Amino acid sequence: MIYLIGGPPKCWKTTLAKILSKSLGITWISADTIQSIIQSYTAIENYSELFPHSVARKNKNNDIFYTEYDSKIIVDRYIKQGKATDKAIEVISEQYLLDNDDIIVEGYQITPELVDKIIKKYDIKNIKTIFLVKEDKDIFVKNIHKSTTINDWIIKKTQDEKIFPKIAKMISLYSDYFKIESQKHAFKVINMDNDFENKIKEAIDYLTTT
Repeated sequence: MIYLIGGPPKCWKTTLAKILSKSLGITWISADTIQSIIQSYTAIENYSELFPHSVARKNKNNDIFYTEYDSKIIVDRYIKQGKATDKAIEVISEQYLLDNDDIIVEGYQITPELVDKIIKKYDIKNIKTIFLVKEDKDIFVKNIHKSTTINDWIIKKTQDEKIFPKIAKMISLYSDYFKIESQKHAFKVINMDNDFENKIKEAIDYLTTT
């Protein structure tokens, strides 16, 4: 079985993947790792085209980055950059399906369009997907300092807390994209704004029993 978990940053995708991996006793991989491998083999002249978010971000902290660029531009760059890993994720899915093996892949790079393509090309019975989103900007900002993520990129790279609402706006806007595209393909979406434990349980139940 191939489990594909998508959604914007900071929506508990990695947490879900880890819990699901432990529960089922199968491997999981972050699409960020796949992206890093692709980046290391990408010619410099193609880097800006394939990885516009990484290029714009460089080593800037959130204070500078989220002041320079508005939410829509950031989301558009995320979406474009995510496509650079499409073929690799498709190949991984194909290989695991051919070997009749199991794997979980999670990341913002897992989009409804990509999942739909993989399902149509391979086998819908052996591919399960879910998308996690966060929509409430106020709740997101309120919960930022509750993060237990090591080296959390929001806390670590933000000095001015006035930037937090801008990050929340980006994630909310990005969530809208995932919701709209998921609805087109009838994929499951779970809002992770509140009730974390029950939402994770709902996601696991959906992926393992439907």
